[in-house]
Amino acid sequence: MEQQLPENIMHKAVKGISYIAHPLRLRILEYLDVNGSSSVSTITKALGEEQVIISQSLKKMREASLVKTTRRGIFIYYDICEEYPASIFVCLRKLYAMMTDNFYFLQDGVKAVLPSDYTMMTANRIKLFANYDKMRILEFLTLRGPQNVTEIINGTGSEQLKVSQYLKRLKDDGFVTSRRQGRFIIYDITPGVHKTCIQCIHKRYDSLEDKNTF
Repeated sequence: MEQQLPENIMHKAVKGISYIAHPLRLRILEYLDVNGSSSVSTITKALGEEQVIISQSLKKMREASLVKTTRRGIFIYYDICEEYPASIFVCLRKLYAMMTDNFYFLQDGVKAVLPSDYTMMTANRIKLFANYDKMRILEFLTLRGPQNVTEIINGTGSEQLKVSQYLKRLKDDGFVTSRRQGRFIIYDITPGVHKTCIQCIHKRYDSLEDKNTF
């Protein structure tokens, strides 16, 4: 049975997820994932945004270790870090393909820009669950399947009040469902970008020989 991520790793994952829960940052990362190392001016022209805004976003993502830089002469080039953000786009493309029957994105190795409205929707959805306690609950349900509140509390190590509050929010946002089973309320995770991100983060973590490089 797959184990939950260590606390420090989940905190890193949440930090990274929270930084990409922004339409422009997600589009920048996607551009770098598809096109590789690029300068600020190239990214600015491609995305049609103001250069100062692109620069500010890149600075924040560099501080969060989502992108890295190299100097070539007088120019600074940005590239996506070799961590889970790159692998998230593989998962998002496959999710988009399954949602729309666009099987092109299901092919292994395909790197193509997703529709901007899907990217915006994805960023806004990520923003709703980019929280340590919410992601712990989603992770537990992903790994263990349908669970009642007591099992979720014990499994995540969170307080009952906090778990109950976050389960309500997750249900309101469509990330979990609930059903009555005798005297218990059973919660289960729904398919979507939230489950995809949890699975992708685990896949990336499991693939690392040195877990500290996550």
